[in-house]
Amino acid sequence: MEIDFSRILKKNKGLFLAYDQGLEHGPADFNLTNCDPGYILEIGRKAKFNAVILQKGTAEKYYEPYSHDIPLILKLNGKTRIPNIEPISSQICSVKYAVKLGAAAIGYTIYDGSGMEPEIFKDFGRIQEEAHDFGLPVVAWLYPRGKFIQNENSTELMAYSCRVGLELGADILKIRYNGDAKGFGWAAKCAGKAKVFVAGGFKTGEQELLNMTSDVMNAGAGGLAVGRNVWQHGEPLKIAAALKDIIFEGKTPEQAMKRIKQ
Repeated sequence: MEIDFSRILKKNKGLFLAYDQGLEHGPADFNLTNCDPGYILEIGRKAKFNAVILQKGTAEKYYEPYSHDIPLILKLNGKTRIPNIEPISSQICSVKYAVKLGAAAIGYTIYDGSGMEPEIFKDFGRIQEEAHDFGLPVVAWLYPRGKFIQNENSTELMAYSCRVGLELGADILKIRYNGDAKGFGWAAKCAGKAKVFVAGGFKTGEQELLNMTSDVMNAGAGGLAVGRNVWQHGEPLKIAAALKDIIFEGKTPEQAMKRIKQ
């Protein structure tokens, strides 16, 4: 079956609103406002994000009223930060159930380099085939982690992760940017026809975020999957509009900053 990107990408580019952090990080990222998934989904709807990223339970309880306004990327695996074990994020939702919840794509975290890598790859291979049987794009979070990884932010590993994602069959690769624009360009080349998206990461300054977005787009990225830098922002709709100016309109960080200062 042909993979349908039309629901989550616009001209092969996208801006995804990530809200799967609660399971991974605990409530440390939240305050009394953004702990409410309804608040996040309102941001996604009003700012017209290409998709929102949720875990199963959040989607079950909050997504349906927004299903006509913002597409869903459903994470099919997850873990907490509590156990001190080799990184592995186990499957907690089926592809079939993701379709039932209205998912336009599925997401899955891969810890390449983990001592649990064989099990991770095996599970991902099965899930990727199931998703493609439904015509769903597969978004792979590719994070080098574990006792065998000396420097998870190295340019070599950034490129290696992209190649891993391509060869495992992911359609969109979500990776961390290490600040090396030239190296990111090489990583994007290594991804072949898979689209490379950059994780927004921890809350950072507006200028730094816009500069990073411009750098990675110029180096071959397809967009961003950003969470905290939007929903922890005092003006989430303005920062989202600024990011869209860079991603879709090719504006400079200085031009995009005018959105925030309005």
